Amino acid sequence: MHDMNESNPPTIGNWQPTAFVQHGVSLDTSMGTVRILTDAGDAYIKPMGNRQGPHPLACEWVGTHLAKWLGLTTFEFAIMEIDATVDEIPFFRGGIAASGPAFVTRAAKGNSWSGAAKDLDALVNPGDVGKLVVFDTWVRNADRYPPDLTSRRPNFDNVFLETVVDRRVGKSRLIAMDHSHCFTSGGELDERIAHINRIKDSRLYGLFPGFKPKIRQEDVEAGIDRLSELDHKFVLDVVATIPDAWEVRPEAASALVEFVCRRAEYVGNTILELVSRECWPDQLFDNRH
Repeated sequence: MHDMNESNPPTIGNWQPTAFVQHGVSLDTSMGTVRILTDAGDAYIKPMGNRQGPHPLACEWVGTHLAKWLGLTTFEFAIMEIDATVDEIPFFRGGIAASGPAFVTRAAKGNSWSGAAKDLDALVNPGDVGKLVVFDTWVRNADRYPPDLTSRRPNFDNVFLETVVDRRVGKSRLIAMDHSHCFTSGGELDERIAHINRIKDSRLYGLFPGFKPKIRQEDVEAGIDRLSELDHKFVLDVVATIPDAWEVRPEAASALVEFVCRRAEYVGNTILELVSRECWPDQLFDNRH
């Protein structure tokens, strides 16, 4: 695990805010999300002291790494240290952010998806629709479109369409965002995550009705091919960067690595048939055109 006091915070890419500058807007979310200004520009922060606790921060960190590895577009993200004695970041429901490492993403222009399939017509990355379903199923992310609608409602806010700023007026980019409920549905990370019932959960995650007309076999297969390339050491290295302050015990970290690797193999072997039944029941494995 990563000791934030011994070295610089782990990061990915070139965007790395190091200082809180100003509070913007506090949002009514379980993770206590707040829009802030940092020394690297506008950002959204999920700090310690939130109602869900520190483990969903670890899930967010690992989940977003895995989404990027799979080939999905994510927001730029990093970990930033907060000092509550000087950085006053109020939560929507009262209280302030606690000191410690926080998960931050770079703010982007765009809007949440309406749920309508037609709003996906202008995507510059249409292949990410199918890969997002592969990803959500892999990490058991019920916080977009859950496999059981009796337990929770679809969350359209977690499908973000970023405005593409170039000559292609009206185009948008699908962003894989908000992964705090991956692996545990917002609960604690412990050894139970590697239980066989979780690894071999045969349900589909993330398959919105509005996604179905947009999913192509070739994109699902691309996600499957990528899963087959997953390296145990890569997963181990990512999990090792979870800050110690997020209180993930070594036994839980090992179980998380086991889950990610073993479930990648299981999903790779089963998901095409599951998606085919839902998206192309009359022409199994033939939706390339």
